[in-house]
Amino acid sequence: MGVSLSHATGRARSGRRRTLRPNADINVTPFVDVMLVLLIVFMVTAPLLTVGVPVDLPQTRAQNIPTKEQPLQVTIDAQGQIYVQKKQVAMEDLVPMLTAIAKAQSQGAAAGSGGGPAETRIFVFGDQALAYGRIMQVMGAITSAGFTRVALISETPKGQAALTPAPAATAPAPRR
Repeated sequence: MGVSLSHATGRARSGRRRTLRPNADINVTPFVDVMLVLLIVFMVTAPLLTVGVPVDLPQTRAQNIPTKEQPLQVTIDAQGQIYVQKKQVAMEDLVPMLTAIAKAQSQGAAAGSGGGPAETRIFVFGDQALAYGRIMQVMGAITSAGFTRVALISETPKGQAALTPAPAATAPAPRR
């Protein structure tokens, strides 16, 4: 901060001398420098603050995606029991049953439509009280068998409107 004292110009009245008047100019360059540094600090740290956001996975406001074919339904209840199309199956029988159903669906479909595990759509319904690891174990077994169109289904919270869906992306085939 600087102060400049300048002499008043002009003639003095009645032989009196004019007093010096202060000219106060504030140098704003350091202030601007500090503000730019603070802006950069906030821009760098802001994306890091969203890491600890809690997520409630079983509920979503996404719209239902219309499909032509009827997907297979794999349901896991609160006790961890697995059901395929409402029929209870053991974990070791899950993949053979899904493969057999996919082959039967592809044979019943029109010729040249592809079919098979890669084209079969599977919806996984997991109970909210179920441990996340159990759902991932079942989904891992399904995808390791070559099924690539697997979706985890959730409910829309009551009283809320559904959101419009994002464009769908195809999942890459699993590596073997």
